[in-house]
Amino acid sequence: MHTPLPSRTRGRTTLAAVCSAALGAALLAGAGTATADQDGPDQDGARRAAGSKVVGYFTDWGIYDRQYYVKNVETSGSAKKLTHINYAFGNVVGGKCALGDSWADTDRPFTAAESVDGVADTAGQSLSGSFNQLRKLKKLHPNLRVVWSFGGWSWSGGFGEAAKNPAAFAQSCHDLVENPKWADVFDGIDIDWEYPNACGLTCDTSGREAFPELMKALRAKFGKRDLVTAAITADASEGGRIDAANYAGAARYVDWYNPMTYDYFGAWAATGPTAPHSPLQSYPGIPQEGYNTAATIAKLKGLGVPSSKLLLGIGFYGRGWTGVTQAAPGGTATGPAKGTYEDGFEDYKVLKRTCPATGTVGGTAYAKCGDEWWSYDTPATIATKMRFKDRQGLGGTFFWELSGDTANGELIKAIK
Repeated sequence: MHTPLPSRTRGRTTLAAVCSAALGAALLAGAGTATADQDGPDQDGARRAAGSKVVGYFTDWGIYDRQYYVKNVETSGSAKKLTHINYAFGNVVGGKCALGDSWADTDRPFTAAESVDGVADTAGQSLSGSFNQLRKLKKLHPNLRVVWSFGGWSWSGGFGEAAKNPAAFAQSCHDLVENPKWADVFDGIDIDWEYPNACGLTCDTSGREAFPELMKALRAKFGKRDLVTAAITADASEGGRIDAANYAGAARYVDWYNPMTYDYFGAWAATGPTAPHSPLQSYPGIPQEGYNTAATIAKLKGLGVPSSKLLLGIGFYGRGWTGVTQAAPGGTATGPAKGTYEDGFEDYKVLKRTCPATGTVGGTAYAKCGDEWWSYDTPATIATKMRFKDRQGLGGTFFWELSGDTANGELIKAIK
């Protein structure tokens, strides 16, 4: 049975919602202005082209209400623009990696019309589900890599137990990812721990070094050929979540980080002030200094994380309020705006039609329609963010998530 995950939006709400004390903290000195790239070589000893990676998340639950299948990655034109797909999510249970949704992952039969190659699944085949569809997609795109992401907002509570025995956790993950039934599907593992030694849906107290120890164990088990990546907090406030764990120390073990530079603000602050959930930089009146992409990237670089190991995060969705009378950011509200799957949240493909952008602030777009106020990225604001990514020498771009884009892949075109 499908598990209804609040992580369908990856729970990024909590950047502002959970640890309110961090909201008043000042940004570390100089973090609001990104610095020049001072990187050394990548782990393999060679500098990779800046901005070359395009990583898109595919959610296992998207095949249900959204009816977004792996086939849609192909028909939208997105597959040929992606370098990597992150498949979300695997679970973490009893300190070990586990399947997230076996029906969606390995069991569901897809019809010919739903299948990547137009061939229906049969009762006797050894693997069905989205894993088999990903296998078919990789046959069409031999250079495409697929990484299995574990955790997310709903399932990060299991990492605390995993941190007690990193070697056993890494072994369990390797055994699962490299299961002979689907070993050819996956090219590595992504860890989405929200958040090491800090609060997310639950509060972790495993210590500042738990995260690097976990990533060290994973690298040792998966070796140099497989990818080991991690989605990490974007909280750049002084004493905030970036400071809670040793992300700089863990950087040597990962191929790259995905700092979740979205959901800085949203309608969990029900009465406002309205603010864009994914600002590229600060602006006059922003509710919390340091809650913007430039500050996040600057802080991580300042701690010593190489630019080439940082990807720029973009949300293919908007966040919004209702009961708003002011068109400009900073207005009051009465609560979250109605969304198709979650109040306060809506896909870009819907907002483009129902609430077109009326302005920009902090390098992203916003819209006032009726008494609703939404913020989201558009092709134009993504282009601005891509220029920032290139100036910073970042390793590429990642986004949450594929089903939020238009049927013809409008946003991923702007990235690529």
